[in-house]
Amino acid sequence: MLTAGLRAGADEKLTMTVSPAVAFAPATLVVRARIETDSRNRAFQIVAESSDFYRSSEVQLDGDNAPVTNTFEFRSLPSGTYEIKATVLDSGGQARAQARSSVNIIASGGERR
Repeated sequence: MLTAGLRAGADEKLTMTVSPAVAFAPATLVVRARIETDSRNRAFQIVAESSDFYRSSEVQLDGDNAPVTNTFEFRSLPSGTYEIKATVLDSGGQARAQARSSVNIIASGGERR
């Protein structure tokens, strides 16, 4: 299994890993985000986007009481080159931190279009 993404540093507000980095369609991607606890953190948004496909999810965060690690699954993604973007938002909806990663999902013989 391959992993792609940004690696954790001691002073980073948000880090993310996405696995696998390359898969056959339809694919399941697992995204793990590590969010530094901060009272200003109010929401976390994760997006998987290719030229033909878009999926997103948003969860509320409880500032200092929010979990440090959040795991998301994007299931049954069709083939394409995806940009995975994670964003931590404040109470006004402004981005506090972002992380990005790219993933390639390869068409398989059984994929429907």
